[in-house]
Amino acid sequence: MKAMILEKIRDLDGSGEPLRLAALSGPVPVDGEILIRVSACGVCHTELDEIEGRTPPPVLPVVPGHQVVGMVEKTGPGAERFQPGDRVGVGWIHSSCGKCGLCKSGQENLCANFRATGRDVNGGYAELMTVPESHAFPIPDIFTDVEAAPLLCAGAIGYRSMNLTGIAGTKKLGLTGFGASGHLVLKMVKHRYPGMRVYVFARSPGEREFALELGAVWAGNTNGTSPEKLDAIIDTTPVWKPVVEALRNLAPGGM
Repeated sequence: MKAMILEKIRDLDGSGEPLRLAALSGPVPVDGEILIRVSACGVCHTELDEIEGRTPPPVLPVVPGHQVVGMVEKTGPGAERFQPGDRVGVGWIHSSCGKCGLCKSGQENLCANFRATGRDVNGGYAELMTVPESHAFPIPDIFTDVEAAPLLCAGAIGYRSMNLTGIAGTKKLGLTGFGASGHLVLKMVKHRYPGMRVYVFARSPGEREFALELGAVWAGNTNGTSPEKLDAIIDTTPVWKPVVEALRNLAPGGM
């Protein structure tokens, strides 16, 4: 099969290509796994973190990609949840032990045996990939492959973060960082909670303009001060400064 592989950690300085197109043997599903023929795979900032070594793959080369949509090609022994021809998606969590307290409480991302798609195991920048059937998800017909792929990372992060805030109705929500996940949260909030006021903190003027177009009531710089204190702030950036700045804009008891 054809696949894009990461062979070494390197700086993205503009010279050369960080990934190489290679011919690899197709994977074979083992117990409890399914084989997926990939039809779409989104691109995430985490791939940059892998390439530059901030979250390095434990073994190289590796096939990146963790926003995967495709069709089940084959099922391994004991895999009964899906059938060949079913359309499924795979996100960042490729597998975990499924038995520890963290897994049973829905925090499998903290499991000691957690493995990430496209970092710890080969991911979706390939024609084929395998995944435990427990960590594949059916894709509703309402979405095309390309529409569904970003929801498996940026969308899932935003949705889970929004649920963790516990706020709804006419509360005030802040979003710091306005990339893939942040803008999906804003669209979701405007649909589910039309009375909620959303305030966006972003360093790029273009991002701030985009936020206002999508319905934010205010958009300012990352170190800006919102017009009123906020009930919750979701930080989708991978850096420390926005966290500290966000704390200044939280109302007492906010999260």
